[in-house]
Amino acid sequence: MAEIKNTSKTFTLPSGDKIPAIGLGTWQSPKDATAKAVKHALSVGYRYIDTALAYGNESEVGEGIRASGVPREQIWVTTKLDNTWHKRVAEGLDTSLKSLGLDYVDLYLMHWPSSTRPDDLKKHYDDWNFIDTWREMQKLLGTGKVRNIGVSNFGITNLEKLLNDPSCKVKPAVNQIELHPNNPSPKLVAYCKEKGIHCTGYSCLGSTNSPLYKDQTLQSIAKARGKTPQQVLLLWGIQQGWDVIPKSVTPERIESNFDIDGWELTEEEINKLNNLPDRFKVCKDDWLPVKVFFGDDE
Repeated sequence: MAEIKNTSKTFTLPSGDKIPAIGLGTWQSPKDATAKAVKHALSVGYRYIDTALAYGNESEVGEGIRASGVPREQIWVTTKLDNTWHKRVAEGLDTSLKSLGLDYVDLYLMHWPSSTRPDDLKKHYDDWNFIDTWREMQKLLGTGKVRNIGVSNFGITNLEKLLNDPSCKVKPAVNQIELHPNNPSPKLVAYCKEKGIHCTGYSCLGSTNSPLYKDQTLQSIAKARGKTPQQVLLLWGIQQGWDVIPKSVTPERIESNFDIDGWELTEEEINKLNNLPDRFKVCKDDWLPVKVFFGDDE
């Protein structure tokens, strides 16, 4: 039997482009550590880097890409439009590209369905919302600066609003959402699948203060397999059809998270993880001027 190569697995988007099953996340990666982390990830085989204008580290991501020596066309790069840039979509993209030092990104996402006023982060525009933003994002596809466009942090309620609007001519290729066994979102994942929208799972390892790592089910599966809990969590996502973007700036962890070839979880193990009782969300919406999570993901 051929070896299972999880690290070279891809998912095909409507454009025909193939997004790798595992990438390096850079949310909360300190600026001074980001370039080294990106370079190291690419040197050990990662071919997918996820960043965002809001992370403030796009120039360091670009620096790491250039330092790696890996040809640009071999690397999948995702970045995101920040909430205060919704009325300046083309400018937001150009700002990201300039910081990254790239001519194009493979995937450009609307980071949150919140058109926040730049002059007051507690206020939402009266005359603009994410439907207007998506109308502008669709125009980017003809520019050669983005290969695919998508959204992030969209639940069923907001996806329905977007997809049912007459101005929505291009469906989001991707919805990047928080996905781990304490926030499994089965209803939302199924909805996206039905609509032909691929999911990316962020905070796929939970987070340092989540109850996930104390979970006995996860611990026992990892122990029985001789794997780390992180490796188990990554396969839990990949095997269910979404790509995962674990964040780390530690060389050993970057390598360990990529050391997932040669094995798979059984259906029984996946089901056990799908049925963990605890619920925990790393990213909430209480800092936004509008509510974006409506509990419609389960």
